[in-house]
Amino acid sequence: MNAEQNTDIIVIGSGIGGLSCAAMLAKYGFNVTVCESHAIAGGAAHGFERNGYKFDSGPSLYSGLSDSPSSNPLQQVLAAIGEELPCVKYDTWGCCLPEGDFDTSVGAEQFCEVLQRLRGDNAVQEWRELQQVMIPYSQAATGLPMSALRLDLGAVRTMGRYAPSMLRHATNARKLTGPFSQIMDEVVGDRFIRNWLNMLCFLLSGLPADGTNTAEVAFMFADWYKPGVKLDYPIGGSAALVDALVRGLKKHNGNLIFNAHVEEIIVENKRAVGVRLRNGKTIHASKAVISNASVWDTLKLIPLDAIPQKYRQQRQATPECDSFMHLHLGIDAQGIRRDLACHYIFVKDWKVGITTPQNLIVISIPSVLDSTLAPPGKHVIHVYTPGNEPYQLWKGMSRDSQEYKQQKEMRSQVMWEALEKIIPDIRKRCEVTLVGTPLTHERFLRRHNGSYGAAIRASEGLFPSAKTPLAGLFCCGDSTFPGIGLPAVAASGMIVANTFASVEQHLQMLQEIGV
Repeated sequence: MNAEQNTDIIVIGSGIGGLSCAAMLAKYGFNVTVCESHAIAGGAAHGFERNGYKFDSGPSLYSGLSDSPSSNPLQQVLAAIGEELPCVKYDTWGCCLPEGDFDTSVGAEQFCEVLQRLRGDNAVQEWRELQQVMIPYSQAATGLPMSALRLDLGAVRTMGRYAPSMLRHATNARKLTGPFSQIMDEVVGDRFIRNWLNMLCFLLSGLPADGTNTAEVAFMFADWYKPGVKLDYPIGGSAALVDALVRGLKKHNGNLIFNAHVEEIIVENKRAVGVRLRNGKTIHASKAVISNASVWDTLKLIPLDAIPQKYRQQRQATPECDSFMHLHLGIDAQGIRRDLACHYIFVKDWKVGITTPQNLIVISIPSVLDSTLAPPGKHVIHVYTPGNEPYQLWKGMSRDSQEYKQQKEMRSQVMWEALEKIIPDIRKRCEVTLVGTPLTHERFLRRHNGSYGAAIRASEGLFPSAKTPLAGLFCCGDSTFPGIGLPAVAASGMIVANTFASVEQHLQMLQEIGV
């Protein structure tokens, strides 16, 4: 790389939002350069390998990736850039809840069987009523694909083709941006169903039902609670998903630079015109700079006088989700039970609230579905606390200190205990043991306070637009509309990319992916 480079558009960060944006821009014919601070792509969704075990660093639950056409914006990006992602299909996961241990499946009927056993006829009736209530919201949420959105007046044409559907669902569409709790409170009184829905909301958005917008839950109902539905797991794990996006980027002549830590966004004549890297090199962008970093990390890159102080203060005050604890384990699977599910959800106590630290644990054993992720006769396991580990408990600790080691040991125990309900002798089986903390998130993912993302409650409005007060600077990712989660961040990247394309290119893309 020369001391100076020129490109059309720079994307800061290769998270799923940034890669989706960059790959789409390259598909549209732009010269794109992605600057990634890490040595590997993927952000919070990257994969890594230790001693022959292939680990997912982040998300483990996927749906809509093998549908064609799909309502999942991430699959729409893959379709648009011409990349396939082979997946294993499955429908069941395990639950270890205060009510007991049981398996449940996506699809409407099986959950009714669970409710019948746990709660009886009234609960089943409430769930069926909720399903009926959610149908028009699901239709409204999926009636306008995110891939049709853009940030200029061209949206009149790209969204116009969906006008009949939008008009049909206009009344329900208005309610999609409000908190899901408003609908839940009208229909659901059963304590277990309410706990279950709050848990699903928290896994979707990092907030319970009173903070999660109805659109996210409507998408989930459209995806998970329909006849014959299956979940997807990418063969090769999350790394395979990242690889597919990188292939799409490079296939269309995009450029991805690793170990390229952006220190500052270069501003000239009140416009973002490039970036300066930590090594002193600069890259100039003739059209735009797009940040896939979090809102807090993006603000650090913008010169103090380049944006209004009021805007900076407002965005800096964006509430944040908590962070994560992780266990990444490679284990000997000899003699292990044969009925292991790919995923388990563990809840200690509903009464303390689903967001309480260390109350909710997610367990993923993806080698149950994809044996290539572990050596023969072994399993790979990822256990994590999903956005409920407070950063303040770790703030200021030295990663080399005895205090840090002791806290890692103490705060990881709840994950071991949850896993022991599935594999009682798990500690004796471990061949690889890695413990991650909020400081791990902060260091390797370049995440402000190791946060899961912005905790913007549905009652307070939508996530901010990708536009900023600085000309030439846009944002994508989990601090930007539509919000947190793989489908949402892929949509955010796609929306920005669409904005730079001509309306004709955009319409052609929509036709090609069949939405």
